Amino acid sequence: MEKALARFKFIAYLAGVILILFTIEIIIKYTLGPEIPWFAQLHGIVYMIYVVIAFDISRRAKLSLSQTLLVLLAGTVPIMSFIAEKKIRRRITNS
Repeated sequence: MEKALARFKFIAYLAGVILILFTIEIIIKYTLGPEIPWFAQLHGIVYMIYVVIAFDISRRAKLSLSQTLLVLLAGTVPIMSFIAEKKIRRRITNS
């Protein structure tokens, strides 16, 4: 379980940081003009990996379907993946 938790922590933080940077990139794109064309693809790839690992940890933590969906969606809102990781870690270490 520790390896699965470590994988989830890594990908949650990576997805969170990339999503924050992607949000900044979108703001710059629509205000100043320049864009990084491959950044959206990078976020998409990292998010797909996040979904797989988040689903795995959700099943291991025996989360309900609604809780699992919330964890999966946490990778689409800036900063939420950090909060989801903290809650999953707390749930697993306390049980």
